[in-house]
Amino acid sequence: MKICVIFGGISTEHDVSVTSGISVIKNLNKDKYEIQPIYIDQKGEWYKYTKDVIEISDLTFGEKPKELEKIENIVKILENADVIFPVLHGIGGEDGSIQGLFTIINKRYVGCGILASSVGMDKAYTKIIFEKAGLNQAKYEYIRKSKKDYIYIDKNFNEEKCTLEKVCKKIEKNIKYPMFVKPSNSGSSVGINKAKNHKDLKKYIEYASEFDRKIIIEEEIKGKEVECAVLGNEEVIASNIGEIIPEEEFYSFDAKYNDVNSRTLIPARITKKIAKEIRNEAIKAFKAIDGKGLSRVDFFVENETNKIYINEVNTLPGFTRDKYVS
Repeated sequence: MKICVIFGGISTEHDVSVTSGISVIKNLNKDKYEIQPIYIDQKGEWYKYTKDVIEISDLTFGEKPKELEKIENIVKILENADVIFPVLHGIGGEDGSIQGLFTIINKRYVGCGILASSVGMDKAYTKIIFEKAGLNQAKYEYIRKSKKDYIYIDKNFNEEKCTLEKVCKKIEKNIKYPMFVKPSNSGSSVGINKAKNHKDLKKYIEYASEFDRKIIIEEEIKGKEVECAVLGNEEVIASNIGEIIPEEEFYSFDAKYNDVNSRTLIPARITKKIAKEIRNEAIKAFKAIDGKGLSRVDFFVENETNKIYINEVNTLPGFTRDKYVS
């Protein structure tokens, strides 16, 4: 079987995707599959990664592949594959756009389809579906960047154009500090900050708007950050629960990929009852967005109450070498 593994891409998660893609290529069975690695650079140019797959080794985080051959006819390359494995994160890879290309040329591919990918990428709309599914979430507000101002969007999708000062005051009426400010369409904690006061909130909203015009502001949940993998199509199974132990105040981009002291604890320090509930909710969330193939679902377990809060679904999670402790 010919498998085309695509990695890199145009998003802010390019370097994460390179690490993930190399990891997937290294771990695929070379006796069973014929592997064609394809690298997309940050300008959107496609290349064959010509290094022998047997010899491919880890790249330093941020390092780009060097043995490259420009692809002139992208569709022809894809049509020659039996299956495509898009190991792409973020915009242009995990948001349904490249899945649309595969669908148009009628090629089988690994992972979620167009709808689940696009909804899973856009946190504002993921939250709407989670609400409909009855999944517990942190309090949140949704705003959108306009040309000069911001648009505040209430729970009924009524819109009001506001100055940054006014939109912050509206948010402060519903959410207490500290709160997290994040771009709606982003991953790997890119653009996310923790606001502890009014000044922070203004600054971090402006910063998040550099990554996406849609911005989510969420209350802080004090508790364990846990994750659950799901696999399958109609018959979906859920993994054991992992617990994130960030070295920093929260699981930022730097804590995920640069801090050697951040790690994942498996199994998580939770009861069997809570673990079972998380697995059930992970499967429910995955099905609610019409997920297929695989995803990772992230949750919080509140310290004082053990209440479970769903955070998000990652339809193509990172395949980086995490530091596990069992």
